[in-house]
Amino acid sequence: MFDSLTDRLTGTFRKITGKAVLSDANIQDALAEVRRALLEADVALPVVKEFIERVSLRAVGQEVSKSLSPGQAFIKVVQAELEAIMGSANTELNLRTTPPAVVLMAGLQGAGKTTTVAKLSYYLKRESKKSVMVVSADIYRPAAIQQLATLAQEVGVQFFASDSSQTPALIVAAALAEAKRKFIDVLIVDTAGRLAIDQAMMAEISALHQQLNPVETLFVVDAMTGQDAANTAKAFNDGLPLTGVILTKADGDARGGAALSVRHITGKPIKFIGMGEKPEALEPFYPDRIASRILGMGDMLSLIEEAERKVDKEKAVKFAQKIKQGKGFDLEDFKEQLKQMQNMGGVASIMDKMPGMGGLPLHAAKHVDDSQFRRMEAIINSMTMRERVSPGILNGSRKRRITLGSGTQVQDLNRLLKQHKQIQKLMKKMKGGGMANLMRGLGGMQGPGGGGFPGGGGGLRRF
Repeated sequence: MFDSLTDRLTGTFRKITGKAVLSDANIQDALAEVRRALLEADVALPVVKEFIERVSLRAVGQEVSKSLSPGQAFIKVVQAELEAIMGSANTELNLRTTPPAVVLMAGLQGAGKTTTVAKLSYYLKRESKKSVMVVSADIYRPAAIQQLATLAQEVGVQFFASDSSQTPALIVAAALAEAKRKFIDVLIVDTAGRLAIDQAMMAEISALHQQLNPVETLFVVDAMTGQDAANTAKAFNDGLPLTGVILTKADGDARGGAALSVRHITGKPIKFIGMGEKPEALEPFYPDRIASRILGMGDMLSLIEEAERKVDKEKAVKFAQKIKQGKGFDLEDFKEQLKQMQNMGGVASIMDKMPGMGGLPLHAAKHVDDSQFRRMEAIINSMTMRERVSPGILNGSRKRRITLGSGTQVQDLNRLLKQHKQIQKLMKKMKGGGMANLMRGLGGMQGPGGGGFPGGGGGLRRF
């Protein structure tokens, strides 16, 4: 996310870091670079203009702390203004009403609206412990109703059955009555979209809004459309009292123009951001965390929260105790760690949130293909439990059987065994000398020929 913008901005900050003082001249040079970076990221021109003016005023004003270097001071100002553009804080859903709280979802066709309805229902069920019912009032798109029914079953929320022969008004009236009867906390209504905004669609959704009087009216928009996303949201907001925006497909948005433009142009907060296809891939939008990611500083809070949700705590504790007691690190442990990493979105997702990733070669995370970890897992799955615990017994015939069973090559298996040995050595260092020895070991692996991890000798990249 925001790769190209991050690359450009971190390059600009490196240039200004070596300056002795922040002067008007070097500030203007840096701002020219920042302006170009924002425009290339497809940020709306009015947003760019106001952002540059505000940064310029603050950077040469009284807000620069004497304790910071010029580069640090400039980054601090840029970060503060990025947060201000996107909203000062996360704006939560307002569900404080007599149940059911109605959430009306609007958006153009293809933005991922129906999928987002399912993701939001899953989020409310998981994080807020709400009972949720979803209903589709889209009687035009083929299989729209069936798609929502399938997704509702997948995430474990109630689905109110509707039919394309009914009118949207009758569908939502019946769904609301059923939600009240069942004492449902939240009713989420999926509405029809079009390829472009038209009068008929706006009239229909406005009528549904008047009928339902929802507590939240959320506009779902594709982040990959850049500043067009902000302009579309504004056009929708002119005809409908939106309370917020959900940006979808942000994991595929290398530019970031939508995230930086929507709040400024519409005046409505971005409440959620879609970061993948899985049901749990919907995150609350935190402007401070997003600003930190854009500036290459990572997002440790989101990473920790993700680990809290997705890492099996019981297995993690058992694994930590096993390593502490020096009981070794076998291939079954290796497989478990690979699974935990995939549960957290894979290496690229983790690296995106790690501080200091801006200092890596451009798009370093992109070179790590998570499919290689699935291949490694397939190899381990083709082994017997004895082979996983004691890989030293693997001879030629056993290796041929394992690679045939996993659809891989013997070279792939040998690379896996080599990487496993390297990690075993690191785990032993953790028992004997703690973290200092571990870090020295990692340093050795990252040198020429280390080959163990992405960015080292390239062992995983070749897998």
